[in-house]
Amino acid sequence: MASYDLVIVGGGLAGGLCALALRRRRPGLKLLLIEPDATIGGNHLWSFFDSDVAPAHRWLTDPLIRHRWPGYDVRFPAHSRHLSQTYQTIESEALDEAVRGALLPAEIRRAVVTNLGPTHVELEGGERIDAASVLDARGGKAEGLDLGWQKFVGQLLTIPQGHGIAHPIVMDATVEQVDGYRFVYCLPFSPTELFVEDTYYADAPEIDHERLRDRIGDYAASQGWQVAARTREEQGALPVVTGGDFDRLWPRHDPVARAGARGGFFHPLTSYSLPDAVRFAIWLAEEAPLDARLAAATRARAAKHWKRGRFYRLLTALLFRAADPHQRYRVLERFYRLSGPLIARFYAGTSSGMDKVRILSGKPPVPLFRALRVLKDRL
Repeated sequence: MASYDLVIVGGGLAGGLCALALRRRRPGLKLLLIEPDATIGGNHLWSFFDSDVAPAHRWLTDPLIRHRWPGYDVRFPAHSRHLSQTYQTIESEALDEAVRGALLPAEIRRAVVTNLGPTHVELEGGERIDAASVLDARGGKAEGLDLGWQKFVGQLLTIPQGHGIAHPIVMDATVEQVDGYRFVYCLPFSPTELFVEDTYYADAPEIDHERLRDRIGDYAASQGWQVAARTREEQGALPVVTGGDFDRLWPRHDPVARAGARGGFFHPLTSYSLPDAVRFAIWLAEEAPLDARLAAATRARAAKHWKRGRFYRLLTALLFRAADPHQRYRVLERFYRLSGPLIARFYAGTSSGMDKVRILSGKPPVPLFRALRVLKDRL
């Protein structure tokens, strides 16, 4: 007999949001969340645009937001721009607090899962837990796909004299272009606290942590900031998808339901996962069958997401295969001359047909023959 209605394996962003949505929409559900780390969500910041989350879904995200700004800036060698699109950040500590406040202590297990199936999980040490359904939300690296990487190291800097930045700088690509498309990302948490992240769209996922930390220091010095302390640090290498086969990502014979990156629920070019994690959590809580049908239902949803992502995979292929690494910034430099609503729909993964035409029209910011070769291979 099943001990639980649903076991969620993995307490990252996807698993945490699923737990919150289920507790809100299906309060009588017998739920268990299993996470090996001490903190739900780990050590992360998730930033997103206001248009990334539908108004009807904001009940899930609004209580988690710790920072919000009315607009953001971008900087490129050829132009700079301010966009009046609300930008906000969730800290992993807020997700941890919310999940622990919504679930009972017995509904959260800190444990390592060594094996799992559609209706059971096995823990390190041999314990078996049965359930009507299991959801695998442990993250992953999009195995079996053609990938580039968005890799980064970020630090929270304390600048006692003030940093003078009023809005987030989502991309400062005026920095030296090395290891692919490089930009610096800045979030002003207070007049004296600034989160600075050195980010690369690179061919390989390896991170030279010390070099990136040094570059954060160099960037701060170039801005005239006197850094008194470096505290919170975050690093990662996120997959961006240039191509591949959905059946390699999620084999047909795999009987376990998936969420988050393990199911391919992220933006192929930006690697942003929060918009899809929110949509998935709402669907799971309001529509999904929490029984033996869950695996097929989640795979079907992932297959539709994969199909919708074809255009973004094409753009990723153009970025990585048609542009020399040190010239990739030109692609984003041109993109950020387009209309604000188009840019917002792009990040949300909801680009219209006309948006796609507009993005691809005109003189390409990459060598034409390379662009045509990529288009021929993809279209």
